[in-house]
Amino acid sequence: MCGRYASSRDPSDLVVEFEIAAGNVKESVQELPDNFNVAPTDPVIAVVERKNREQPDEVVRKLTTVKWGLVPSWAKDTSIGSRLINARMETVAEKPAFKKAFATRRCLLPADGYYEWYETEQKKNGKPVKQPYFIRPADGGVLAMAGLYEIWRDKSVADADSDAAWLWTCTVLTTSATDDLGQIHDRMPLLVERDRYDAWLDPLSSDPDELLELLVPAAPGRLEAYAVSKAVSSVKNNGPHLVDPLPPDGEDPADRPGPPTAADDNPLF
Repeated sequence: MCGRYASSRDPSDLVVEFEIAAGNVKESVQELPDNFNVAPTDPVIAVVERKNREQPDEVVRKLTTVKWGLVPSWAKDTSIGSRLINARMETVAEKPAFKKAFATRRCLLPADGYYEWYETEQKKNGKPVKQPYFIRPADGGVLAMAGLYEIWRDKSVADADSDAAWLWTCTVLTTSATDDLGQIHDRMPLLVERDRYDAWLDPLSSDPDELLELLVPAAPGRLEAYAVSKAVSSVKNNGPHLVDPLPPDGEDPADRPGPPTAADDNPLF
């Protein structure tokens, strides 16, 4: 699964990476702070393509913000979103919660990298100690995670033309982890390579078989993983220090005497 990731790229870098016209960057993107501990229900940056209302055969690529945790258009309320942060590649084309979005509302979710937790042989209170790892592109580039987005109508807002009447949400597609990363966790986010951005985002394409062929696990050596502080296990902690590798001696700053970091208070892990 993908339950946490880091996102600190400057919007100007994302505009270049994803070939987005300067006028197609939502103001909410500029206002979103760096987040080294992105958690479900957080607002996140997404790359989407939407049909041009005046010319339906044309599409416009945009950089916008969405809430992580997909809320299907048919949902009665938004509570379902916290349970739909990931969509499995194996079933995404058939699942009612994702089928419609997979056909027409696909997106890219830019990230510096993502976190996974590995169960060690050590025990704490009778439970395995979970060591977090940060997994990122070995070349330092942007990680373009495959995602879906939905637009949910909030009927409590009478004015349908108001931005407040529409909630944009997303989910991250996952697949079986490659051999090297599978030692840490059996699932991983699906990535979209640069030469496939256009095909994946195109809302005019909807053939499920063709779309699934665009998605492949990261090639061997494409990603690197290293242990990081258990401080990332708490959503209360944030900052660039969370992606720092543990020192050679393996001492975790979170284990040093001092104020508690609430490292075990996250219900996701």
